[in-house]
This record gives sequence, C-alpha cells and structure tokens, in this order.
Amino acid sequence: MDPKHYYKILGVPHDATQSQINHAYRELAKKWHPDINHSPGAGKKFTKINQAYSVLGNKKKRQQYDQFGSEDAGGGFGGAGGFNNAGGFGQGFGAGGFSDIFNDFFGGGARAHTQRRNPNAPQRGRDLQYSMTISFTDAVFGKKTTISYNRQAECQTCHGTGAKPGTKPVTCPRCHGTGYIISVANTPLGQMQSQRTCPVCNGTGQEIKDKCSTCGGTGKVSQSHEIEVDIPAGIDNGQQMRLQGQGEAGIHGGSYGDLFIVFRVRPSKNFKRRGSDIYYHKNISFAQAALGSQVNVKALDSKKKSEDGEVQLNIPAGTQTDTTFNLRNLGVPYIHGSSRGDEKVTVTVTTPKHLNKRQKEAMQAFAEASGETNDGKGGSFFDKMKDAFNK
Repeated sequence: MDPKHYYKILGVPHDATQSQINHAYRELAKKWHPDINHSPGAGKKFTKINQAYSVLGNKKKRQQYDQFGSEDAGGGFGGAGGFNNAGGFGQGFGAGGFSDIFNDFFGGGARAHTQRRNPNAPQRGRDLQYSMTISFTDAVFGKKTTISYNRQAECQTCHGTGAKPGTKPVTCPRCHGTGYIISVANTPLGQMQSQRTCPVCNGTGQEIKDKCSTCGGTGKVSQSHEIEVDIPAGIDNGQQMRLQGQGEAGIHGGSYGDLFIVFRVRPSKNFKRRGSDIYYHKNISFAQAALGSQVNVKALDSKKKSEDGEVQLNIPAGTQTDTTFNLRNLGVPYIHGSSRGDEKVTVTVTTPKHLNKRQKEAMQAFAEASGETNDGKGGSFFDKMKDAFNK
C-alpha cells in the first residue's frame, strides 16, 4: 500500500500538522456525510474518510502508519474493525475526538443538548446604528438635536408575548419546549444524531395558538422612534457614541438593544483638523515678515459658536516663509475634558507681482543698502527676492 494513501484521502501533505488534518477531516465529513450528501457512493466515501482520520487523527497510530506504511503493520489498526475498537466516536482521537467534530456541524449528542441555550429565556434586543452628518462647528462646540429612526418595539397590545390578550403561549408539543428536533439516522458507521430547528415553533420552544392581532404573533411592531441626542463638544469624524436601550426590543422580556450613532463631520471652510488641533494658513507681506508686525488670523469663537472669530498674531521681525506659530488652547475641546487643543498658524511670505514707483524706489534703496544691485547677469534684486520667497 502507498504509505501516503490516507494522506491522499484527506487531501493533506505527509508533513501536515494535526490542525491541518483536523480541518481537512471536518470539511470532508461535512461534504460526504450520508445525511447531507445523498449521491451514490457518498456512504462509501465517508467510510474511507473516517478510516483515514481514525489513523491520522491519532498521534500514536499515525507514527506507526508513517513507519510501516500499512494499517496492518506493526500491530495493525484492525481496518474498519480497528475503527470500532477505538471506541467509536467518543475515544482515541484527541480531546473530544469524533464526537466534538460531529457536534460542530450536526449539533447532536448529549453534551450539545445540555449546553443548549433555553429558547424561552429573556434575550436582549438587536443593536442599531445611525449615521449623523453634522457641521464642523457642531462637532467643535457640541449641540442638542432630535433624531428619528425606525425600530422594532415591543407590542403594547400583547406586551411582547405575541399572544392575544387574555391568552398566553404554550409549550410547543413538537419539541417539548427545547426549540429543536433531534433526528437519528443509520449510517455505515452506526446511528448518527443530528438536530434542527423545530418547524412548529421556529426555535422559540413555544406555540402561539391565538396570535395578537396587532403584531401577528411576533411580539414586536415597527415604530418611528424619536430621541434627543446631546452631541458632545469635540466629537470627530468617524467617532461614535452609544445610547443604551435605544435599539430594538428584546424577546421574552429581554432588554432593548443599544443605538450607536456614527458621526460624519463636514469640512471647515477655514481650518484643517487633526485630532484636537486646528491648522490655519496666513499670507503676509515681505515687509511684515522683515520688519515684524501684528496680523489678524481666523479663530474659533466660543461665545458665538462660530469659526469666524479673530485673534491677533505677533509676527517677529525676520520671520521666514512657512514658519508655524502655535496658539495654545485655541483648538477643539477634548471630549469629556476641560482643556482644548491648539491652533497652528503657518505663514507664507508673498512677493508682490506689481510694484508702483515709490515701492520700486524703496526696494532699490534696500537693495543698494544691502550691497545688491541689478548687475545684468543674475537678474534684478527683485527677481532674486521673488525666487527666494517662492522656493
């Protein structure tokens, strides 16, 4: 026998890890199990897959198989009989073995039954998400607003039971309140259990014989819901806030889910924002940069809740183009904090394109005083100055 025969059946390499072997077996078992695959030969294929895994899924047996290249060598595995002698699905194949694997996709077995959630227990409602677009100033300063959205709310006629007033749901006679049906099928490997949602109660474990006329037995109704939202000052684009209990109604008396509001902030007309800092660009003249001056720059106005406020910025003499000044505590408020970010102002020194006679004379005098004149080789002083400030 080809020593890689079982590896070929599972479709894994000879040096496959145990995790790869387990994964390959799960996928093949799902595909070829006779309860799922009713094609001719599915049962025979499934038997071969199980036989291969009964060896490769066991560390000791795999070592023997790799050494002797045969399921019968070195004490043997007993063929299909060895599979049965290994204790069926419950023993010999690692923690949980076959029973764990089949429980994963058939949901059967006593352990799955004992761990299943009670279908009649209270279940929390579904969370909802709401996208809110706000202005730059609303994000900076905060705002109270009212939003409206649709949600599934508890039916006030039956109070969420789904039953006609004066009646109540009864335990489902088909599944006896478990919410699922267990089926037993005969396979080449013996009897196999599988479970599925009860078709009578749809997994609720209860049957409603007289349904509520308002909600049709669902216990919920569609509702247009309004709520006041307090937008926190400093909220940023893409951030969200959670409003507890504003989602959809629960089941069997479970609490409402939550509402998550995701904020989309429109850009500012004056500033760029990075976190809690804002950035502003200001053009200044050559004279303002060389001699120093005070200029007005845009700023946030907390009193008017506007971005059109103004503050004075001191420009020191000799300021170079692209210099950035930091105005502390004039940026965006920190959420749930008492302080604010900063405003960062970058100045660009601009060179005039057209000079009048007096300006030219003044600049010529400046050039001569600086020892620079129009020499006819490298361009005029004005050209050099324009080049310098445009770099």
